[in-house]
Amino acid sequence: MAQLVGVLNTAHTPFCYMDVDSWEVVREKRASLREDVPIDSHEESVAKRARVEAGFSTLRDKLAELRPDVLVVFGDDQEELFDFNNHPAIAVFVGEHFSGQATAANNMLGTREPDPSIPRTECDGHPGLATALLTGLLDSGFDPAFMMEVPDTERGMGHAIIRPLESLTNLDIPTVPLLLNAYYAPQLTATRCYEIGKAVREMIDAYPEDLRVVIIGSGGLWHTPGQKGSYLDEAFDQQALSYLEEGDVKAWAQHFDAYVVQPGDVSQDVSTPRRGITGLPTPGGPQGGTRETCNWIAASAAIEGHPSVVIDYIPIYASPVGAAFAYSVL
Repeated sequence: MAQLVGVLNTAHTPFCYMDVDSWEVVREKRASLREDVPIDSHEESVAKRARVEAGFSTLRDKLAELRPDVLVVFGDDQEELFDFNNHPAIAVFVGEHFSGQATAANNMLGTREPDPSIPRTECDGHPGLATALLTGLLDSGFDPAFMMEVPDTERGMGHAIIRPLESLTNLDIPTVPLLLNAYYAPQLTATRCYEIGKAVREMIDAYPEDLRVVIIGSGGLWHTPGQKGSYLDEAFDQQALSYLEEGDVKAWAQHFDAYVVQPGDVSQDVSTPRRGITGLPTPGGPQGGTRETCNWIAASAAIEGHPSVVIDYIPIYASPVGAAFAYSVL
């Protein structure tokens, strides 16, 4: 039988891959940040960039210790595989192979448009486990879409999957991408993502092949990239991480869903359709990139009741974004 041996949660913000000079360029371009967002000195940014690398390094070491045969990565698609013509709430990749634009070579300061000059990151899927998750989710009352190939072969698999694989692996571990629409309204709630994560754990435990499985949650934490009045709610993130450390993922999901956007917070205004925003009703909770926290919640729900170690929480004010790293070994 398959065995879940650990869960890793990792930031994937572009600031984890830019150099510090680029951080400062972005900060200058984002003059519309809320006035109370601090400004790091160059030395502070250098220290934070080193902490990012230390976070990745610790997760790489833990993953090597766990010796997984397959990874399941919870991520969200941001108009890379899907657009607003067709955007599933849940999607499982069941194909043999997938690829995407290499992160290190990508233009981190702007467009997500495919660039044929950028190298491809090539990864193996795991059709057996992926199909078991797909059919198991259907049997459990969820309604996932499936991908036998990526819908946009030129663009390839989205960054929420590619970046963790590049950062934490040698691209030699078969991987099941499991995409959750936590981002675009009407989104999955954190509670629904929690329920999906719990169900995925049951399916892993029931899978008949002798596999060591590691789940990765990709993204987060608080950020509303490129929006007017963006700021960083560090207290909200720290409360989230305290639930993670305690292993109380259900309470974490409830805490997330109970959040109410404050009047006048234009950084989370998703009522007007524009690039990356549908204008459709939201079920509530924080808006924008902060909703990638739901990928962490789904991953961590698979080990409900088991505490996690938070390696670091790094407030990167140039974005601003709360970049964090955590793990739990079973």
